[in-house]
Amino acid sequence: MAEGEGVAGRAIRVRLDGSASNRDIDALKAWLERENPLEELVADGRLHILEQPRSDAPPGHMGAGMEILLVLVGAGAEVIFGELLEQTGRAVAAWRENRRRVEPGPPPEQRVDPVNPGEE
Repeated sequence: MAEGEGVAGRAIRVRLDGSASNRDIDALKAWLERENPLEELVADGRLHILEQPRSDAPPGHMGAGMEILLVLVGAGAEVIFGELLEQTGRAVAAWRENRRRVEPGPPPEQRVDPVNPGEE
């Protein structure tokens, strides 16, 4: 998916709270890209995992100003969307637990939400 393209298909937004760093965002994105079955969907071209500026960050916001967007495209996107949403939630929880073990301080809180069509 080219930069600047709108959301095509169903999407899931992953946001970390204000304690998150850009390093946390990068690490979580890499974790999601390696997580099965997300990795398989990316390899098949049916899922794009993108970083984008947060749309809800107020001026002067501290912490990471990015969020992760998982965009499911192609035939059958609606059929597997619910399963993908659950898998993404489990993958983010696993990343948080891993971060708790390898990084000092508590991991950032997260939100995993479906994106309404037309919303970015």
